[in-house]
Amino acid sequence: MLRKEAIVPAFFDLSARIAGEVLQKFVNYRMRLAIVGDFAKAGRPQKDFMFESNCGRHVFFAASEGEAVEKLKTASA
Repeated sequence: MLRKEAIVPAFFDLSARIAGEVLQKFVNYRMRLAIVGDFAKAGRPQKDFMFESNCGRHVFFAASEGEAVEKLKTASA
């Protein structure tokens, strides 16, 4: 679990492709990751990216640590 504030802002710039490349590594190695923070100000492309990520079983974006723990537990079941 990582807090959004611990990640460099360029990670969330989808045109830089950093997020996609990094998160793909988590999927490839079957590791789970939850990124926790306030994403209310995210733009439409970022929200779409987070929605697609949350549909999978490896990478999740959550508003709270409790929500992140639940998503991680559910994904590992």
